[in-house]
Amino acid sequence: MNGLFEVNLWVNGDKISRFISTRLNLVDFLREELKLTGSHVGCEHGVCGACTVRVNGEIVRGCLMLAVQADGKEVMTIEGLSDSGEIKDLQDEFHNRNSLQCGFCTPGMLMAAADLLVSNPKATRQEIREYLSGNYCRCTGYQAIVDAVETVGQIRNGGST
Repeated sequence: MNGLFEVNLWVNGDKISRFISTRLNLVDFLREELKLTGSHVGCEHGVCGACTVRVNGEIVRGCLMLAVQADGKEVMTIEGLSDSGEIKDLQDEFHNRNSLQCGFCTPGMLMAAADLLVSNPKATRQEIREYLSGNYCRCTGYQAIVDAVETVGQIRNGGST
């Protein structure tokens, strides 16, 4: 097909095949083609973190990656993490701590927090702040978000809050 490229990938465990423009970024592909609207489009420069998704187990900015670059890869969105139950404890604690006021940044924050707690399950408050510093939030002031991530980390490590 003229100007189109066939991509074959797995999104949230489902095999997907589509013909798409080679210039379509991953977050727009997920939102427009697959109607997975949990990942948001914010700055479109990879700065805000709203478009964060996992590709082959690593978090990436969906606005900076072309959808054709995901050909043959496994993509996990916030919907997939939520449906699998992998982040239920994070979601619950974000809710309990009121860490999700407008909700725009929440999917990217949850993706980053989940990644942090896998790579550094005993992260300190400073490490949490540094890791999440690439995700912008304009509502909460970050304190409640850091509290939520810290609490989940402690619980997952057998401690109490």
